[in-house]
Amino acid sequence: MDMKKWLLTGTLISMLGAFSACSDDSSSDPVGPVDSGSSPDSSGNIPGSSGDVPGSSATPTPKSSSSIADNAEPQMACSEIMYHAKDSKLEWIEIYIAGGMDMDNMQNFFLHLSGAVDYTFPAEPLKKGEYVVVTNDLAAFAAAYPTFSGRVFGPWDNASTVKLINEGDVVNVKVQGEGDVSCAFSNEPPWPSLADGNGRSLVYLGGNAAQPNSWAASQADGGTPGVGNDTWVAPTKVRINEIKPYAIGEESWIEVYNAGDQAVDLTGWTLEVKRRNQTLTIKSGIVPANGYLVLDATIAFDSELIVAPDGGEFYLRGPQEGDESSIWVPATKATSGVVDLTDGSTAQGPLATATPGAANSALQVGSVYINEIHYHPASSNTTVPFEFMEIVNGSDAPVTLYNSSLPKGWKIEGINMEFISTTIPAKGLMLLIPEVLEDVDMQAFGITKWDADFVRSTYQIPTDVQILTYKGKLSNRGETIAVKEPFASEKDAKDPSITKYFYVWHDATLYSDDWEGLAEADGFGYSLHRVDVTTMGYEAKAWKVDVPTPGTL
Repeated sequence: MDMKKWLLTGTLISMLGAFSACSDDSSSDPVGPVDSGSSPDSSGNIPGSSGDVPGSSATPTPKSSSSIADNAEPQMACSEIMYHAKDSKLEWIEIYIAGGMDMDNMQNFFLHLSGAVDYTFPAEPLKKGEYVVVTNDLAAFAAAYPTFSGRVFGPWDNASTVKLINEGDVVNVKVQGEGDVSCAFSNEPPWPSLADGNGRSLVYLGGNAAQPNSWAASQADGGTPGVGNDTWVAPTKVRINEIKPYAIGEESWIEVYNAGDQAVDLTGWTLEVKRRNQTLTIKSGIVPANGYLVLDATIAFDSELIVAPDGGEFYLRGPQEGDESSIWVPATKATSGVVDLTDGSTAQGPLATATPGAANSALQVGSVYINEIHYHPASSNTTVPFEFMEIVNGSDAPVTLYNSSLPKGWKIEGINMEFISTTIPAKGLMLLIPEVLEDVDMQAFGITKWDADFVRSTYQIPTDVQILTYKGKLSNRGETIAVKEPFASEKDAKDPSITKYFYVWHDATLYSDDWEGLAEADGFGYSLHRVDVTTMGYEAKAWKVDVPTPGTL
């Protein structure tokens, strides 16, 4: 039987509902379709030290006490995360004061965690230079790290039922109710697999803690909680740059890019195709310095490479620890790949055109895009005291945000939202608001009842604009927001009660409060407005700052 034809037919069958979806959504896709660059080549150095970044000349820049006045409000950071310990349910998060004043009493500053877990720190001091740990299990932590001499807190709230989700989430470290820093983690590409149940922790390198390139796997097995300045595994300068899925009459291929100044022999390197539980070996091939190598699916490997239109995870690995590049390919018939951004980071997703052997084209935007993000309302501005975001159907036909053949709704990564049988009219707009207002004194703003009716009447939202609520919260620091359409599903091979879903990416952004020229959106009463929809919204230049206009194009 022709495996490729069977695979393609299977994709079409899944779209027709041959795989029934259960209530569990393993949703095996990343926190967002973002690569944001590889980690610096800095093994053995302290976080933020100089190094080469594949595909970029930029290096993450950490917050530091030298750049923030000693009498300023404490600025927090995560320095290490153990989200998937090897052969253990133990989890922990290490934090520290990156700059500003010491805390005489953490409760006076209302230092707490939110997001993936909730924890309020006790009435104890915290000084710069001290790294403290919060864990889900104090006894397990003590057993795992018998020589640990620092302070460890926990368990976090509801530790018996709440755990760090291996697929990815965000931990917010907050001071006085404000979003001080949002620290992302994930076991999906391009995050390092060494930290996914393989014994290592995630180490913060510096820069935007919501970006994968700001993290690397620890060099020490089990990590080094409470120490700081941890060493990390240096990544390869070689990356998976573009992948072409199989289609009738067209073969698959994979393009590799080498950002280093020396050619790299890929003979014997392996390519893991996780969805097929298959590992292929590259028979031969040299990728030149600062150049590309295209590997033909039918002849370059010891077995034929088959890339399904459903997408999935791909890992390229070499002989040395850290020789790993990974990519999540979304459901698409087009090529997918990595694009370099002007800030030195990268993003990944569907490409507008295939470019084998050359720099990639722009990321392709689908039918529905993100139009406005009001992520950090001003505490003293009553004009629009709540966060919100808008999505727009840019096509000339209505779009139903639900795939009835699976059945499964579209979702927006980052705000924990999944749609149920909702349609956006052609060129129509939808307003999304939080179910619960966090860190907002509703009484101070004269709000006694928070719901869609209040928002519609107060802000005169047109009746043809739908208002829906989401359970999550937009980070005040920045995070990935992505619009995804369910394309196919399959039962998990190890646990048939779990259904995995594969998504088409329509649009995504990793907004940041550090975006140059857009600072007024960070707590000063303004929002981010989309000005460029020719590609996905990862670049700061795709946005402008203006007054919030909920429900209006």
